[in-house]
Amino acid sequence: MARLMAIDYGTKRTGLAVSDPLKIIASGLDTIDTHRLLDFLGTYFKEEEVETIVIGEPRHADGNPTKITHLVIGLERKLKKLYPEKKVILQDEAFTSAEAKQIILQSGAKKKKRREKGLVDKISAVLILQEYMERNR
Repeated sequence: MARLMAIDYGTKRTGLAVSDPLKIIASGLDTIDTHRLLDFLGTYFKEEEVETIVIGEPRHADGNPTKITHLVIGLERKLKKLYPEKKVILQDEAFTSAEAKQIILQSGAKKKKRREKGLVDKISAVLILQEYMERNR
């Protein structure tokens, strides 16, 4: 059975999350340097079957695009072209980074762990994927 994947795109780092094959649980996969994203995905897709890629679409609270929204839309187009067999969708990622920081804080993680930017990106991707899964059950 195929997995779902979520991408929390950033200009420096990108957080990734995947579902289990039964599409019940969303788990953090990795945080990678954004310039390596396409290579990473190519390798991952050879090893694991992914049917849907959910990309967090950054928007301001008023719905206007952020300074990186155009980059995310470009990534969506590129992935659709590279992987036409996969469903690639954009999903509002409003407040996922703030929520991820709160989750890390509540987890009791030590200060050093809480400062890891990559952890926030990975948890943000998990939140994006969880929201998608809940909406599509």
